[in-house]
Amino acid sequence: MRSSPRKHVLVVEDSPVIRRLIEVCLRPMDVDVTLVPNGTDGLHHAAIDPPDAVVLDIGLPGIDGWTVLDNLRGAERTEQVPVLILTGHGETFGEHEAEIRGAAGLMTKPFLPDALRSAVSNLLVRT
Repeated sequence: MRSSPRKHVLVVEDSPVIRRLIEVCLRPMDVDVTLVPNGTDGLHHAAIDPPDAVVLDIGLPGIDGWTVLDNLRGAERTEQVPVLILTGHGETFGEHEAEIRGAAGLMTKPFLPDALRSAVSNLLVRT
């Protein structure tokens, strides 16, 4: 469990480069960031120490991001945690699918650092 009073953001992203980019983008926000490379680890961390917000890639190996989101929404400890979906796919269904499944928003990759900070900041206001 965290001992810090700062907000906690869980980032579930399989690309080491994008994970690092997200970490660098969020650093100026003075938040605690946990970075994990797959959905299984993301669900494990969220169950042990529910974050204040989640940044979740859809195209994960093994358990995909949609399944992770469904599991977060189905667990009492994480059902209200706001989730920002990140996708490298330009599917038109993505935004609608994210809304139906209970995500707080969707952002496509590549993203602008300021846009990511703004989106995460908006999620943290909800908590």
